[in-house]
Amino acid sequence: MAILKIAKLGHPVLVKKTNEINNLDELNLKKIVFDMSETMLDVDGIGLAAPQVHLSHRMFIFRNPEIEDDDKINISVFINPVIEKLSDETEDDWEGCLSIPGMLGLVRRFKRIKYSAIDLNGNNIAGEVEGLHARVIQHEFDHLNGVLYTSRLAHKSAFGYSEEIEKFWKKNNDENKK
Repeated sequence: MAILKIAKLGHPVLVKKTNEINNLDELNLKKIVFDMSETMLDVDGIGLAAPQVHLSHRMFIFRNPEIEDDDKINISVFINPVIEKLSDETEDDWEGCLSIPGMLGLVRRFKRIKYSAIDLNGNNIAGEVEGLHARVIQHEFDHLNGVLYTSRLAHKSAFGYSEEIEKFWKKNNDENKK
């Protein structure tokens, strides 16, 4: 088990496009995924992309709290993912990022997407998701393209320290999302 160092806002690895993984056997992906999982859970994250732990691989992991319970955490692995919006419908919601600790931003994302990727065993996976599940996948996918959520803010003033957002924005959430 290894807790990996998380790249923080300002590190160049976070703004570079990642490289496709062409040979799953070339890398020790199981160890990478295990270490990334330990790292994500250690900081109570919901997702973690390879560039966030200083790797240029086109992969990310995430957990879907909509299907989790207290006894089991289900971590998904997406290698070389592709996503596509299913409609132009968007929704704004608050996001944080392990690479921008202590901060939140109101981010506009597509409400429904479809995805395809390769899993850790080399199997093709695909699906359609919406809501929080779609938001998490889009957030992590952005990392693979060197995009941080701060470039997708619903409006430029909708970004700040978590404590301030909780006090001044979230209690007036509906009004501020307009």
